[in-house]
Amino acid sequence: MAHLRSRVALGLARTRDLLLTDVTDLFSGKTALTDDLLDELEDRLLEADLGVDTVMEIRDHLQNDLRAKKASGPDEVIAAMAEVIERILTPGVPPKEIGADLDGRPHVVLFVGVNGSGKTTTIGKLAHAYRSAGKKVIVAAADTYRAAAVDQLVVWAERAGAECVRSHEGADAASVAWDALDAAIAREMDVLLVDTAGRLHTHRGLMGELEKIKRVLAGRLEGAPHETLLVLDATTGQNALVQGEEFSKSVDVTGLILTKLDGTARGGVIVPLARKLDIPVQMVGVGEDLESLMPFDAHEFTAALLKQETA
Repeated sequence: MAHLRSRVALGLARTRDLLLTDVTDLFSGKTALTDDLLDELEDRLLEADLGVDTVMEIRDHLQNDLRAKKASGPDEVIAAMAEVIERILTPGVPPKEIGADLDGRPHVVLFVGVNGSGKTTTIGKLAHAYRSAGKKVIVAAADTYRAAAVDQLVVWAERAGAECVRSHEGADAASVAWDALDAAIAREMDVLLVDTAGRLHTHRGLMGELEKIKRVLAGRLEGAPHETLLVLDATTGQNALVQGEEFSKSVDVTGLILTKLDGTARGGVIVPLARKLDIPVQMVGVGEDLESLMPFDAHEFTAALLKQETA
């Protein structure tokens, strides 16, 4: 886990350097927290993809807290920013741990997102994590529009030691999901991970297909799907926020997974995502190997973003 944390820190390096350099430049040697200083900080925080609402909350906190304490140095400003960011990122209900008891048997997880977000590889990594925790896992290749997507999922499932249910190209995705759940129940699997076709939130036909898949799963097993995870590509910055907003309007998203965090300067987008969507960030992807998916920790992420020592 330590090497994954170092990947997160490395992935956030460019965002962190931007934030810390700006704060240090702006506030070093200053004796008062002026409106002009806060205006300049506001502009620079927006460049780091923290989002308007988050930036305004940070500004309000600085005005109300630091001014009352008559503090204005870089260390105080960074600590105040960390307090706001960690509070935003901390979910009201902590995500369920991989090795914990799961809802339903099998526990059904539906994956959604646009093409290229890293959905299929994320399923492979999560299958590996569940297998490492001693769970029996089966995956459903319900992205039936692209034969390559099915083949890719089969490879990831084999690498993870999971079973896979697939059908022919162009098959009804809901039928594949039904067959996979039927197999999961018959084989007494612990977890079913359902891949779906990448789709734009604006494509009504494909969004309708998602609703059909959910209805079919619920019809076969009460309470299914137990989780619906939206996979977002961190490198897309504010576009990830737009996708998150639109998907959450159409699908009951229960958690977010942010991929490619090790290859972007836009990792700060996690903060407005968590704030605006009020959906917990479950995991982050920091590489291409099977073990490069790590549970999201608000305290550790904030510390990595602002180069603070973790407790």
